[in-house]
Amino acid sequence: MEHQLKRTLGVSDAVVVGLGAMVGAGIFAALAPAAQAAGGALLAALGVAGLVAYCNARSSARLAARYPASGGTYVYGRERLGPFWGYLAGWGFVIGKTASCAAMALTVGAYLWPGQQHAVAVAAVVALTAASYGGVQKSARIARLIVAAVLAVLAGVVVVCLSSGAADPGRLGGSGRGVFGLLQGAGLLFFAFAGYARITTLGEEVRDPQRTIPRAVPIALGIALLVYAAVAVAALSVLGAEGLAQSSAPLADAVRAAGRPGLAPVVRVGAALAALGSLLALVLGVSRTVLAMARDGHLPRALAAVHPRHQLPHHAELAVGAVVAVLAATADLRGAIGFSSFGVLVYYAIANASAWTLDSAVKDRAVAVAGLSGCVVLACALPLASVAWGAAVLVVGVLAYGVRGRLRSGI
Repeated sequence: MEHQLKRTLGVSDAVVVGLGAMVGAGIFAALAPAAQAAGGALLAALGVAGLVAYCNARSSARLAARYPASGGTYVYGRERLGPFWGYLAGWGFVIGKTASCAAMALTVGAYLWPGQQHAVAVAAVVALTAASYGGVQKSARIARLIVAAVLAVLAGVVVVCLSSGAADPGRLGGSGRGVFGLLQGAGLLFFAFAGYARITTLGEEVRDPQRTIPRAVPIALGIALLVYAAVAVAALSVLGAEGLAQSSAPLADAVRAAGRPGLAPVVRVGAALAALGSLLALVLGVSRTVLAMARDGHLPRALAAVHPRHQLPHHAELAVGAVVAVLAATADLRGAIGFSSFGVLVYYAIANASAWTLDSAVKDRAVAVAGLSGCVVLACALPLASVAWGAAVLVVGVLAYGVRGRLRSGI
C-alpha cells in the first residue's frame, strides 16, 4: 500500500489539470513558429493538430478507463503491446516532457525578467515543485486559479484585437507553405494540445476513473481548441501570418498593433502565469510516469516511493524538479518545442496502437488508426533537427532497455 496513490480528483479537477497544461504552453510558445512553418495556412494547421489530438484523446480516454493507474501510455503499451512498447512510450514521454518543463520555466523568466531568466526559471521550478509536494489536490487548486487568470487575459486579447480598427479579416488567409508546411505547422501546434495527457497519467488519483476520464479529456481538449482558435484568429487579424511568424511575443505585439500598448505588460504577466500552470501540470505528469517506470524497475525503485501523509510520489517529484532546475539554470530550451512534439507524437502513436487492440466498435478502431497515422505523419514533418534529436533519444532508450534485459538474464 505504500506505493498506492489516493483517488481525490473529480471531473472538474481533472479538466482543470488538463487545461493548465494545454492553455499556456501552446498559445504563448508555439503560435509563432507554427505561423512561420504554415504561413497563411495557420488556421488549417490548427485544425489538423486538433483533429489528431482528438483521435489521441479518444484512444487515451478509453485506455485510461480500462487501466486507471499512474503512467498513462507507459501502462497502456505495456499491457496491450508488451513491456518494450510501454517502456518506449514512457522513455519518450519522460525525456521530452522534462525538456518541456525546463522550456516553460525559461519562458516564465523571459517574460518576467528577461535579463535574469535563468535565475527566475530555477526559482519557478523550486516553487512549483514545493507546491506539488503538498498533494495533487493542492496542485489542482493552484492550477484552477492560474487557468482562470490566463483565460481572462486571453479573452482580453481576443476582444481588443477583434474590436480594433486594425483588425482585417483578409489577413486570416494568405499564401501557405504547401502541404509540408501545413503539416509541419500542425506538428508544432500539437505541442499545445499535449496537456490532456496529464489527466490520463493521473489516472490513479481520479475518482471513478471509468466515468471521470472519458468525460474530462474531451471537455479539456474542446475548451482548449476553442480558446486557441479564437486567439489565433485575433492575432492573425492584426498581425497577419508574416507578422506573427516574426514575433517573439506575438500576443503582446498583437495588442500593440491593435492600438492598446498599455495592455502588453498584462499580457506578459498572463504569459508567465500560463507557463507556470503548464510547468505545474508537467511536473505532475512526468513524476507519475517516473513512478510507474520505477515500479517496474526501468528506473531506480526508490523513485516509486509514495509519501505516507500526502499520498504522492515524493521521490519522483523531487528528482524531476532537480533535473529540470539544472536544465533551466544551464540551457536555453525554448527551441525544444519540436523535440518535445516528436517525443509526444511517438508516445501517442503507441497509445493509438494500444487502443486498436481493445475489443471495441469499428468506429473506435478507425479513430485509433487515424490517430496513429496522424502521429506518424506529423512527427516526420517536424523540423529535421527535432526529428534527428528525437530519434537519437529513442535509440538511447532502446539501447538502455537492451542492456538492462541482458543484465537481468545474466548474459
